[in-house]
Amino acid sequence: MNGTAKTNEMSGALPLVSIAAPDKNVLDHIHAWLVTVDHKKLGLMYIMYGLFFFVVAGIEVGLIRIQLAVPNNHFLTPQVFNQLFTMHGTTMVFLVGMPLIFGFANYLVPLMIGARDLAFPRLNAFGFWLSVFGGLLLYFSFIGGEGMTGAGSAPDVGWFAYAPLTGRAFSKGHSTDYWTLGIMVGGFGSIATAANIITTILCMRCPGMTLTKMPLLVWLNLIMCGMVLVTISPLTAAQIMLLLDRFVGSHFFDTQAGGSATLWMHFFWIFGHPEVYILVIPAFAIASEVIPVFSRKAIFGYPVMVGATIAIAFVSMSVWAHHMFTIGMTSTGNTFFVVSTMMISVPTGIKIFNWLGTMWGGKLRFDTPMLFGIAFVFHLLIMGLTGVMLAAAPFNWQLNDSYFVIAHFHYVLVGAIVFMIFGGIYYWFPKATGRLLNERLGKWHFWLFLIGFHLTFDTMHIPGVLGMPRRIYTYEAGRGWEILNLICTLGMAVQSVATLVFVWNIVSSIFKGRRAGADPWDAWTLEWATSSPPPEYNFAEIPIVKSRRPLWDIKHPTDPDWKYE
Repeated sequence: MNGTAKTNEMSGALPLVSIAAPDKNVLDHIHAWLVTVDHKKLGLMYIMYGLFFFVVAGIEVGLIRIQLAVPNNHFLTPQVFNQLFTMHGTTMVFLVGMPLIFGFANYLVPLMIGARDLAFPRLNAFGFWLSVFGGLLLYFSFIGGEGMTGAGSAPDVGWFAYAPLTGRAFSKGHSTDYWTLGIMVGGFGSIATAANIITTILCMRCPGMTLTKMPLLVWLNLIMCGMVLVTISPLTAAQIMLLLDRFVGSHFFDTQAGGSATLWMHFFWIFGHPEVYILVIPAFAIASEVIPVFSRKAIFGYPVMVGATIAIAFVSMSVWAHHMFTIGMTSTGNTFFVVSTMMISVPTGIKIFNWLGTMWGGKLRFDTPMLFGIAFVFHLLIMGLTGVMLAAAPFNWQLNDSYFVIAHFHYVLVGAIVFMIFGGIYYWFPKATGRLLNERLGKWHFWLFLIGFHLTFDTMHIPGVLGMPRRIYTYEAGRGWEILNLICTLGMAVQSVATLVFVWNIVSSIFKGRRAGADPWDAWTLEWATSSPPPEYNFAEIPIVKSRRPLWDIKHPTDPDWKYE
């Protein structure tokens, strides 16, 4: 022992000292999240950001529904009502839908393709914080967007911001400028994230994972990100033109000076209708992962599913003007957009048969993710049927700007997208936290939300057919709308209770949920091959795959999928 000490002393070696890592306090943890470039943490922050604004949008629409519950109600003033429906629509599309789909893509795509992160981690963080800044800038309008009385004024021009409502003459102060700049900044963040995800998918797949062996969630997010790059550009161009109209004196949308209000409509809906598919394709992706696992069958018609999604992406670029049948387009123009809008129902219908074919003959397990998946398929069918009805120009002329259109669109945004987002959260929550959500509370959440959804939006079709216009802050009694609006409001209250159940389930399960293990669902894709939650580097060794279901191959070496693909 003395000899050893003497040797160390002579050689100049320092004695080994064990240094304990300092305990991290709450501020250290918050700082770690704020400066992270880890795709998993950024994905979770995207999802938390989207869920926060989902609650905000729910409060806004709750106030709207209270106002419309009875005729001649003065719970809200007309100006506040206009602000609320503008902010509700803008929030749901840009601050709920977009962050949620990018959150799932951020978290899952690298894990599913066997990568250790996105291609550009710092760009990923930059895109996220741009999106956050855009959302905060939009909501700062409540304080900084000076209104006619000198008080704060939120945007009140609708989430579509039609000209001439956005002109200086009709939109004084800066509320419209906050809307324009907030959405534009968030759009830059979306473009950065979409380019990052595309690069990751095309360049960083693990050995053996060809394009035909990628999970459908990866394929569909690749298509979605390509659509983001194409469609956000015209919206940004239109917003720049609007800013020039308002601050420099140009006349792009000023009809009295030779501009065109219709030009804004074309620019906006060239973005706006593909945006619906940008939001719903990731819901398709989640359904295509959840339904096979809980049916205990591989997805039915994988190549057809990919082809149908590519067809949707292309056709969706040619349907925008079905929002404009009433503005006086030519008969040729109307006919083109009628045909293209009806065409898009074909690949969408193919997907429904893919999911039904997957469930058919399977050993179905009705856990909460699967319940949301089944409801999603049904809602997609109803959404498609009412969409085909609105694609017929004469029918559209009668119901355009009515509550029938509101009901149809909410079947898309809530019945399809929100339902499948909930299903995805119940499915991947164990992967992100290592704990399962409470199944009993999950089923309460599902059934309450389902009942509330149908009370509100099934009923809402009827006042639309009876002629109730959208965007009116009150209405006279005796038109047959009273009881229908009251039912819609009661349905909204039930959905609010369901959301509270969901929030409680999340919070309680984080601390007290049952331990999940690495693969609680006996699933087949690579994210379940690592621990729950995954380490920062995802995989100690980059996996090698031979089929679309690599975990099936490991679990069933005598009957691997690669023999049949």
